[in-house]
Order: sequence, then structure tokens, then C-alpha cells
Amino acid sequence: QVHVVESGGGSVQAGESLRLSCAASGFTFRIYTMAWFRQAPGKERELVAVISCAGGRSNYVDSVKGRFTISRDNAKNTVSLQMNDLKQDDTAIYYCAARPTCTGYDYYDTSAYAYWGQGTQVTVPS
Repeated sequence: QVHVVESGGGSVQAGESLRLSCAASGFTFRIYTMAWFRQAPGKERELVAVISCAGGRSNYVDSVKGRFTISRDNAKNTVSLQMNDLKQDDTAIYYCAARPTCTGYDYYDTSAYAYWGQGTQVTVPS
């Protein structure tokens, strides 16, 4: 049985940091591209960060470049998102997702992901 479970969300002030974690089980983690998406109220779900199967390559949405860092530990089947200098616009539900391939360029497409977590809320009040 597949499980994808996020943790680490919360409410922080602008400029502060949070670290999100995602624990996965029930599938061969090392052959899945892993990503973090987010969805703010009234907006579409968007890719925040993605990391390759081996962890050597990553991509970020422009709005978080230089502030967020994605990492993975294939020995522990975990993926993390370090979020620094948080801004009000970062407020959203953050989802961990697993894409069943290590190749291709459709990682921006939510339909390319086979497994999703339930999401964790990140709030940066105005």
C-alpha cells in the first residue's frame, strides 16, 4: 500500500523559515522523480520544486529560486523542502508528489504524478 505523508507546515512570520518533509512508502522511491506542488485559495496547483531520481538535478518555480531548496534521501525514502525568507505569497497547501519516471520533461504537469500526499498548510500572515 502506497503512503505519501507530508509534515512540517505551520504559520510563520514573513522572513522566517520552515522545513517540509515527505515520507514515502509502498513504491520503489529511487526510480520516482519527486516534487513539491502548492495550491493557494482560488488558484491552480503549481509546481514549486522538483528533484531527479538520484537527487543530482533540481528545478524551481522562479518565485522561490534562491529561497527554497529541495533534497531527497533515497536510503530513507524521504524528500524535503527547506523554505527560507518566506513571503505572504508562499501561503498555500503544499503537496508532495511522486512521478513514476526518471526521464522526460513533463514534470510540470500534475497528471504526470502517480502518488500524492494529503498536503500540509503553510501560512505567512500579512
